[in-house]
Amino acid sequence: MESIATSPAALRRVIVASSVGTLFEWYDFYLYGTLAVFFGDLFFPKGDATAALLGSLAAFGAGFGVRPLGALVFGRIGDRVGRKYTFLVTIVTMGLSTALIGLLPTYETAGLLATALLVALRLVQGLALGGEYGGAATYVAEHVADERRGRMTSWIQTTATLGFFLSLGVIGATRGAMSAEAFKKWGWRLPFLVSFVLLAISVWMRLRMSESPLFAKLKREGRVAANPLKESFTNKVNLRYVLLALFGATAGQGVVWYTGQFYALTFLQKTLQLSWQLSYGVVAVALLIGTPLFVVFGAWSDKVGRKRVMLWGMALAAATWVPTYRAMTALANPTLAGPVVELPAATIAGLVALVALQMVWVAMVYGPIAAFLVELFPTSIRYTSMSLPYHLGNGWFGGFLPLIAVAVTESERVKGWLGRDAIYAGLAYPIAVCLLSLVVGGIWLRETRERKIDTPSQ
Repeated sequence: MESIATSPAALRRVIVASSVGTLFEWYDFYLYGTLAVFFGDLFFPKGDATAALLGSLAAFGAGFGVRPLGALVFGRIGDRVGRKYTFLVTIVTMGLSTALIGLLPTYETAGLLATALLVALRLVQGLALGGEYGGAATYVAEHVADERRGRMTSWIQTTATLGFFLSLGVIGATRGAMSAEAFKKWGWRLPFLVSFVLLAISVWMRLRMSESPLFAKLKREGRVAANPLKESFTNKVNLRYVLLALFGATAGQGVVWYTGQFYALTFLQKTLQLSWQLSYGVVAVALLIGTPLFVVFGAWSDKVGRKRVMLWGMALAAATWVPTYRAMTALANPTLAGPVVELPAATIAGLVALVALQMVWVAMVYGPIAAFLVELFPTSIRYTSMSLPYHLGNGWFGGFLPLIAVAVTESERVKGWLGRDAIYAGLAYPIAVCLLSLVVGGIWLRETRERKIDTPSQ
């Protein structure tokens, strides 16, 4: 592999510049996820609180639904024109659509137009996000040596924590600066408007980037794909790898990630009725504990292989989720009698440990995933080929998890069947997806660790 950025300072710049878009993704994810409880009243017809909550979650999921389309659109541009140019387009699109949510009219003033505008901006966000992660992973991987790819690409995954703390800090500062009534009326807009600042910083950083050395080499040699979509999805060998990546890796990875973080937060707030301060405090500390493990497991995959680490993470998650959530209930609100605003320190520590345990499984599946996907496909169609299974797995299998889990647990039929245990019924979905990935990945997925990514074909 030639022209690799071997200087530590140069490599740091590559990783940081590539990660800012992923930071945007998590900032928006936690921002919308946190404020979705307000959107039911602000952007949807009033009268049925559960329907309004499901509507806000559906709008949340809509952004994930179009991510595979964004993967195709921006993946093609990235494989035809270059990684750097595509980075700039996706970051501007994503930043503006996030910030503009803060300027939307509400249902009270604009009726269904407000609902339509919110969904439209979520769709635009989803399109941009569809091209973002594949570009970040590809760009970093194409700058580093083969034997360090797992470790270096895993740094991208750590931006989830930074995005969480950034959103938490902005929301907390905004709430602390005004009354609860003012925040609900107009203060919720401010965290979204902060995206204008993040956008300016991100564009400045990405304008200073150079093209990836492997893509630059590809252009010099005249080997740029004429039609990345056709080469990715009509070639039987490559299509097989796309499908194996989806069902054997990214689907399971997606549900493990969303269960361990977003569903855990939703469960603490909505089911166990903990205050938002307690819920976010528990998840924040667990994230802080778990984040270094992304790099640990990414580096470990450089030694033992990507497949082994990821499949063990899925297996352990599927086996422990139900007892973990039962233990969370027993600690936080065993009778489910009412809102909880204060807990003993030992109880909080126990909840942190249980969420942190889920973060271990998240790190096992998420730390190596970027290196695995990059190694699975040739340079000429890498951006397109890896982006689609990643965003189908995370955008569809993972992104719709909150909506599916809430719909299942709120179902009157499920409540009639399971009674009190219906609060755990939503876990059936991620467990089933993990089992699917374990079967497909365990039987047909190949190990990619020792593959040279500058080779022209599979």
